[in-house]
Amino acid sequence: MEKEQLSQLQQEITKFASSLGADIVGFCTLKKPPLKSSPHLTHAISIAVKLSDAVLSTIDSAPTYVYFQHYRTANALLDNIAFRITQKLESYGFSALPVAASQSQGKNNPYNGVLSHKTVAVLSGLGFVGKSGLFLTEKYGSKVRLATILTNLPVENELPVLENGCGDCNVCVNACPAGAIFGEIPKTNGERNIDPEKCSKYMKEHFQDIGRGSVCGICIKVCPKNKL
Repeated sequence: MEKEQLSQLQQEITKFASSLGADIVGFCTLKKPPLKSSPHLTHAISIAVKLSDAVLSTIDSAPTYVYFQHYRTANALLDNIAFRITQKLESYGFSALPVAASQSQGKNNPYNGVLSHKTVAVLSGLGFVGKSGLFLTEKYGSKVRLATILTNLPVENELPVLENGCGDCNVCVNACPAGAIFGEIPKTNGERNIDPEKCSKYMKEHFQDIGRGSVCGICIKVCPKNKL
């Protein structure tokens, strides 16, 4: 595919995703296919939607029903956008596979998904993984949810990979009620700098009445990058 034609396709995908509700769209080439069953899917499209400032402001020392419902709605929107982009890519004659916003690999591997949305977003130049383990964007801080579309369309990076911008800030570390944030900057895109089991256990023990302990949001709320 000629470079000009590819650039035009990426512009069309970005415009289409934005029309469906995506706030940020990025493209990248993956070092290796994340799915053994689909070795031809070596490129990815990262999409993000911004969470509501007003909803996040309802979080104090615990999540709220308003936040829980908003979180689920954001995931549903991302899944819908990814589905629609997949349809469009297939109409162009390419293969595409949407990866849900919220994902796990079942009870035997509950803290890992098919792939890391954050890694794809980092490679796409949309932001960086903070000390909180959250994905941070320049425009919206941590107030985003992510989803990914894998494809064989040879998309190219449009943005440079960003350096971590947390510096000496430890607001999220100090605010985490579970003590699950290590306070370290990831050395690699895939490195984990939080304890997901500790986080999950605390939510299920203390926030069981809200979404059965599936959300918290405190680290998102307190991040200074949010510019609330």
